[in-house]
Parts: sequence; structure tokens; C-alpha cells
Amino acid sequence: MELDRDKCCYCGGCVGICPENALELRETALCIDGERCKNCGLCAKFCPVGALTKDENS
Repeated sequence: MELDRDKCCYCGGCVGICPENALELRETALCIDGERCKNCGLCAKFCPVGALTKDENS
């Protein structure tokens, strides 16, 4: 997954929906664990601001 940090509002909605627990919301950053992320795109579907997109290279 790719994150557009300028769009991210740090709401945390994507964190709870990730089936692989690959997302972590820190104080002012959303972190994606590249080893856990399966690029399924579920988080992107639930992102209210469109900050997450599927990585087409994965």
C-alpha cells in the first residue's frame, strides 16, 4: 500500500479494518508494515480521504 501523508487525517479507521494488522497509528504518523501488508486494498476502501492506494508494483 502507498500512503499520501499530505491527505492522511490520522483518523485510524484503516488500522482497525486491516486483516493483517499491518497498520499502526502513531502520534502524527501512520506506519505500514511492509512485511505484514498483503496489498489487499481493504484499508484504501475505508479511508475517508483517499490517502491510501494499492501499490501496483506488489
